[in-house]
Amino acid sequence: MYDVVALGELLIDFTPAGQSEQGNCLFACNPGGAPANVLTCLARLGKRTGFLGKVGDDQFGRFLRQVLRAETIATEGLVLSAEAQTTLAFVHLQPDGERSFSFYRSPGADTMLKPDELKAALFNARIFHFGSLSLTNEPARSATMAALQSAKSRGLLVSYDPNLRPLLWPDLTEAKTQMLGVMDQADVVKISRDELEFLTGSGHLEQSSERLFQQYGLSMLLVTLGEDGCYFRLGRLGGHVPGFRVRAVDATGAGDAFLGGMLYQILQRRKAIDQWTLEEMEASVRFANAIGALVTTRQGAIPAMPTLGEVVQLLATG
Repeated sequence: MYDVVALGELLIDFTPAGQSEQGNCLFACNPGGAPANVLTCLARLGKRTGFLGKVGDDQFGRFLRQVLRAETIATEGLVLSAEAQTTLAFVHLQPDGERSFSFYRSPGADTMLKPDELKAALFNARIFHFGSLSLTNEPARSATMAALQSAKSRGLLVSYDPNLRPLLWPDLTEAKTQMLGVMDQADVVKISRDELEFLTGSGHLEQSSERLFQQYGLSMLLVTLGEDGCYFRLGRLGGHVPGFRVRAVDATGAGDAFLGGMLYQILQRRKAIDQWTLEEMEASVRFANAIGALVTTRQGAIPAMPTLGEVVQLLATG
């Protein structure tokens, strides 16, 4: 049995890597994609994971398959396509480590995953995770819905990341419709403050999170706040857990690492999340905050994921 199986995009993040002797920008070729980042975090913490998705049958796609295998992530559900190329993303970094993206995805192979290409064996798992970027195009949207149906029918806990990347949607109205359209299928939702405001139309953290939590019947809502930590809702509980102050160089993958840390805590506690105490929730969020903070101190997403020992050390000293 797998601990966590995830569906979605697997791509190349081209991350700034200085300048050439001629003064031209250099980019490092880093493996990425939010669902794959979450799985890598979990795999490095010792969990058994599997990936469902599609890449191009090209140099980048074969490289990404090898990366997953090196991270001990099962690749039986990874399809190599001769019809479309691997999606590429160029990451543009700000001085504080925050980033923006440019995408080459027209179409990317990740959008071409079909429902009949899903590997049923991978749904022998405890948690199913997905994000909203597999909802931007068909046939990946239908594949995502089919995977959700399989996960729900087998009683898997469902984790969802409504990851907003405006450039990948035809318009923001469609983005909001699709992102909210699957919200009621999720048990655990991780969302940034900007995404929460986009989906609810309100910048008031407590009120908008309460409305989203109640409207869609969520079990756990996690609102990431960057270096300020996380605001959470769990049943009738709500609260804020501060982040860790670190020297950030690249925030790529930090939110995914945070979510990986929370899913690790869910797996470790082996009890229904609606039975968690406030103390258990706060300790779990602090653990996840530590992982997210560590990732920002390194370049890239998958390459930056920490070991359990590194997380424990930051928890002890931070």
